[in-house]
Amino acid sequence: MERITVAPRADWRDRAEALGFSFHSLGGETYWTEDAAYRLTETEVERLEGATQALENTCLDFVDETVQRGDYDAYGYTDDACAMIEASWQRQDKNLYGRFDLVFGPDGQPKMLEYNADTPTALFEASVVQWDWLQSHFPAGDQFNSLHERLIDAWRHFGLFGHRLHFSCLRDNAEDKGTVDYIRQTATLAGLDTDHIFIEDIGWNGRRFVDLAEQPITRLFKLYPWEWLFTDAFAPHLRRAEMRFIEPAWKMLLSTKALLPLLWRRWPDHPHLLPASFDAGDMNGPLMRKPVHGREGEGVLRLLQGQAAPAETGDAGNFLADRFVYQAAIDMPCFDGRYPVLGSWVVASQASGLGIREDATPITGNSSRFVPHFFA
Repeated sequence: MERITVAPRADWRDRAEALGFSFHSLGGETYWTEDAAYRLTETEVERLEGATQALENTCLDFVDETVQRGDYDAYGYTDDACAMIEASWQRQDKNLYGRFDLVFGPDGQPKMLEYNADTPTALFEASVVQWDWLQSHFPAGDQFNSLHERLIDAWRHFGLFGHRLHFSCLRDNAEDKGTVDYIRQTATLAGLDTDHIFIEDIGWNGRRFVDLAEQPITRLFKLYPWEWLFTDAFAPHLRRAEMRFIEPAWKMLLSTKALLPLLWRRWPDHPHLLPASFDAGDMNGPLMRKPVHGREGEGVLRLLQGQAAPAETGDAGNFLADRFVYQAAIDMPCFDGRYPVLGSWVVASQASGLGIREDATPITGNSSRFVPHFFA
């Protein structure tokens, strides 16, 4: 894997916006990168694809075992949340997508930093935008990217024909809105009846959730975390509402960093997992402290060997309390002062594509840039 310099296309902004990629710049900074690219080998791509599929299969096994045991203590979820998890898994509610954040380890095998299983972003740029870039720069090359076709095909197997599928996110987030618009487009291309409503506009009429036209919302794709839903005013209605969600409620078992120590406890020899624990005292060497519900690198801290862990606050019975997990630190590869994280996507639980984000520090944050990739 190497980082190479690439000449930006003179009209790249116009091309991006013509594709619908309006959030190529965020907060006054360029998010989409045109002056560099990552070149991978075919062997590296095969390893990434194999590791992604192995991790997804492991996660599905973990959900099944957890529901069979009914053991949700590590999460601190409410009784209603646990009941919804069980019901959605037993119904075999389908899931659409997820993103594993990976890095190549010293042994050449991809290692999992975390799993964005519920509300991952950076999908549109990984699917459509970097494919358009590839056709401009390296038309004879290839890319780990079958995302667009896989998404359209996945929607056809959700059993949603005859239902209106609402798509929702927060109103004032351009990246989330762009991601939702793209995913809605793939559903429309699959032949589904779709609509959009912002989270803030969803109402409750005493029996069911409704849109602004007072029409019932029976199927909802939400780019909005499950743990936030359970702190909203309408939370008491979630369990009894006649509404199915995408991502399904069983994804709550995979969508927090509590997953990291739970997977390691169950599969301590897994080739793609890093040692992790709820207790820093169980670990040796440099550690990464991660908040259970942190997002976009928020609250991630590197702890040196022998350094006392900061005092942990919050009520373990409150799933939004400030709790932490600890993961063995891994030396991040650095290219020209940039640290890339490999966002490896699954669609309908099948490994489907790669998007790379990089930062000037080893911790990928909200301002990290997206850099296209190819292999030859």
